[in-house]
Amino acid sequence: MDVKIISSLEKCFLDEDVASKSALTSASMLKNERYHFQVCFKATEKTEYRRAAVVTVESELAPYISIYNVQHVPVTMAVVPGSYDENYLRTTAGLYPDLLTPMSPWRRVMFGENLDSLFFEIELDSSVKPGKYPIKVRFNYQADDSLWGEDSFELEVIDAMLPEQKLIFTQWFYTDCLMNHYGTEAFDERHWQIIENFLWRAARGGINMVLTPVFTPALDTYIGGERKTTQLVGITRTGKLGSYKYEFEFSKLVRWIELCKKLGINKFEIPHFFTQWGAAHAPKIIAMTDEGEKRIFGWDTDALSDEYYEFLSQLIPALLAKLSELGVDKDCVFHISDEPNLENIEQYKRSRAVVAKLLEGYVITDALSHYEFYESGTVTNPVPSIDKIEPFIENNVPDLWGYYCVSQAKEVSNRFISMPSYRHRIIGIQMYKFNLAGFLHWGYNFYNNRYSYDAINPFVSTDGEHFAPGGDTFSVYPATDGTALSSLRFEIFYDALQDQRALCLCEQLCGREFVKKLIGEDFDNLTFKNYPQNPDFILSFREKINQAIKDRL
Repeated sequence: MDVKIISSLEKCFLDEDVASKSALTSASMLKNERYHFQVCFKATEKTEYRRAAVVTVESELAPYISIYNVQHVPVTMAVVPGSYDENYLRTTAGLYPDLLTPMSPWRRVMFGENLDSLFFEIELDSSVKPGKYPIKVRFNYQADDSLWGEDSFELEVIDAMLPEQKLIFTQWFYTDCLMNHYGTEAFDERHWQIIENFLWRAARGGINMVLTPVFTPALDTYIGGERKTTQLVGITRTGKLGSYKYEFEFSKLVRWIELCKKLGINKFEIPHFFTQWGAAHAPKIIAMTDEGEKRIFGWDTDALSDEYYEFLSQLIPALLAKLSELGVDKDCVFHISDEPNLENIEQYKRSRAVVAKLLEGYVITDALSHYEFYESGTVTNPVPSIDKIEPFIENNVPDLWGYYCVSQAKEVSNRFISMPSYRHRIIGIQMYKFNLAGFLHWGYNFYNNRYSYDAINPFVSTDGEHFAPGGDTFSVYPATDGTALSSLRFEIFYDALQDQRALCLCEQLCGREFVKKLIGEDFDNLTFKNYPQNPDFILSFREKINQAIKDRL
């Protein structure tokens, strides 16, 4: 049996060999971060096939180590057709490593002629002393406890703590997708429990801002279509057309915000006030009326209608008052319309003007790709895609964010399953170099097909029925018990966030010029499109940063 300890930046395909993977012999971590590594294994003799082994860890750090099976998932669309580069692991349909499932208490694995891997996570507590710790992973034949394979490496624990994550990170959280998958009603107790489970996983992955469905988000919905209602604010409408009065009930919103804060998520995105790709219509709004509960706004509502403005002029002040009462109004961002383009800039301007005066003093931001929106003053807090971010950087846009989604398929970082893990993780040093204040990746748990015609099974369709390359639409998987299962991509992105925090700590201790010189020419040449195309750079730079921190303590 072949066994090898490898870095977290490897992806092990079933048809590969242990010899093709680079060995990890030593590494280091700070006391309050999570360190990840993997072990790959494969039978070498026919007599070993279809056998069971028990995995054990021999180390003083063993009590702090969790083990996950790396499961292979079907990827039928590995790349954007006609829009990809050479920096992919594979471009064809097949089974790809991605899903992480907790190893059973028995720590039992079956092995055979395919290459498999386990994902290890080390999370320390304050009692662990700094120093070097050998870690040995053993595979013992279950039948007679004989040793079939083992490998070891040395991990140094450095007596330093990562600073708090200042960068704002959001992935859009879809409560309706959880309803669809688990068959709940909107905000019944089962739904709330599942929401809490998925928010817990989100917070654990560094997500500290969450899309908060004050009303059902107008995102990824076909024109004229509706997603299931997930509206936290209760609305009652009385009066007559032209003089409607609205009353708002906020108990669900209060529960949402208190839940998020309990889990460590302290910033909130208010959904877009207008439809996607043009800001031409109102989102879906449900209210109790004289005729019962019904939809009062939607695709049939012109964005600039007097009736919708009358509604917003009552909703927004009431919402701001409640958010202020809860102490989070200044921790909120507001949106107009997602991904406007130059063809609809005038419509966007007009729609924005409808709410801008009602939100004076608050942050209004949108994801976009055209510098003209900022240059013209149409958007004051832009979130450009990282493949179009250069003019925003060159013009020193303050508090700049970045984002990626399906369209960022060439040259830049992203989280497609078919990409190498270092392409997921390089974003950490890029965010540090260019002083990004925030980052958006759209799909945390989007379990629908394109435009949300239907729900999909994410264990079967990782690409939303050929909507996007596998993994673009979600980063976590829905477990049968209502919890969120992690993925390689989710954990590697968290490592990128830890890299960014480690760089900030090193800068605090040593200065920014020291950090630049320490990383060297690669740092000087680094852009969002230009970066070393190998995992060794990331592993090496992080070790340099850790040792510099250690030397300054």
